[in-house]
Amino acid sequence: MTVPRDESPDQPLLGNDPGREAEFDAYAEQYDQLLNDSIRLSGERGEYFTDYKIRDLARLWQSLGRGRDRPHILDFGAGVGASIPLFQQHFPGAQLTCADVSARSLQLAERRFGSSASFVVCAGSTLPFADDCFDLAFAACVFHHIPPESHGGVLRELLRVLRPGGALMLYEHNAWNPVVVRVVRGCPFDERAILIPAPTLQRGLRTAGFANVVTTHRVFFPSPLRRLRWLEDWLGWLPLGAQYHVVGRKPVPTAGTATPPQS
Repeated sequence: MTVPRDESPDQPLLGNDPGREAEFDAYAEQYDQLLNDSIRLSGERGEYFTDYKIRDLARLWQSLGRGRDRPHILDFGAGVGASIPLFQQHFPGAQLTCADVSARSLQLAERRFGSSASFVVCAGSTLPFADDCFDLAFAACVFHHIPPESHGGVLRELLRVLRPGGALMLYEHNAWNPVVVRVVRGCPFDERAILIPAPTLQRGLRTAGFANVVTTHRVFFPSPLRRLRWLEDWLGWLPLGAQYHVVGRKPVPTAGTATPPQS
């Protein structure tokens, strides 16, 4: 079921520019093809990049000692739902909520995947979810579409809706990789993207109140060099990969300490 658009009068997630939402709606029908066209230099299709991201999220869940639990997951910026089959594969039985500013994208996702997830349109300044309701929050290549001045508010909202001890994983393109910069410049739906250096995003999570913030660099080897991909687990410190993820956790209040309000 698609929840109606949030009409909050405050600063919306994409800034004061309703044209951005219209852009995402316009590209929804062609999204998969445009994505595959833009990444053809890698020798891979979009499914490969989606799969390793969800695998990384599953490894994070395992590292929290919760591997056998069935988490409630927020896919923030879910688009047309390309990640849904991978969530089903790597998180069997999990409760999945897909959120996006593009109503058209979520309509297509719901048509393709039906009851596999809940679909929520959210374009206001606050996420239409209760406090402390998700175990994991995930956003794949979303924040470079959000104006930098809005990052802090969005991160605070993601912190608010996570349960204490829950984790956020943000995947982004590497702003220091010249091949990535070229690919992004050639992608129609990335026309107004602003790539984010990893240290900037890491600082943003800490400022928003996340703890245990860690950055890991990924995607070092294109398809012709795929035999070397086993090395990736040892290269996470090297800021040369095509993408990176930043992980932060919501602090668990200690006994007798109240959780500070999220603004």
